[in-house]
Amino acid sequence: KFHDIPITMSRACYQAGKTGADLITVHACAGKNAIKDSVTSSREGAFASGFSPPTLLAVTVLTSWETNALSQELFINQSIEQRVRLLAALSKEAGVGGCVCSPLEVHSLRTLFPHPFELVTPGIRNKENEIDDDQERVMSASEAINAGASRIVVGRPITKSDDPIGKFKLFCDQLEEIT
Repeated sequence: KFHDIPITMSRACYQAGKTGADLITVHACAGKNAIKDSVTSSREGAFASGFSPPTLLAVTVLTSWETNALSQELFINQSIEQRVRLLAALSKEAGVGGCVCSPLEVHSLRTLFPHPFELVTPGIRNKENEIDDDQERVMSASEAINAGASRIVVGRPITKSDDPIGKFKLFCDQLEEIT
């Protein structure tokens, strides 16, 4: 996830584009100019190496944040939902192909940004959420897809599991039930 001044983000995205990356994430909080320049540079990097241009995804509000912490620690007096919508709109205007948001915001964003705009959702957990972690805004895989997620990100529920292969299969089975 790139989050820096516009020139630094732009240069990083150029290099990532040169590698043939399919997806590149940038933080929306970096601002419209940084995002716009990153989109352009990632495409230039891809073309310079003969690859298809990557899709830039703008991270809206990390899934570890909740409204009270956002207000108390960062003095942002908006709800998470309002902040996510604002950052998603700014990112769309800057030319990204999608956003990263928690599964709790994906439904409202999907109504504002129809397909093919990507909505990628980390914070995917099973109902029992057997791992102790810092994710505040979570949903199950099937709930996130049904809410409008284009893609889901499942990390620690698999990597921290005593049976990662079995846990991966469980997530796959859940997704097969909704297709």
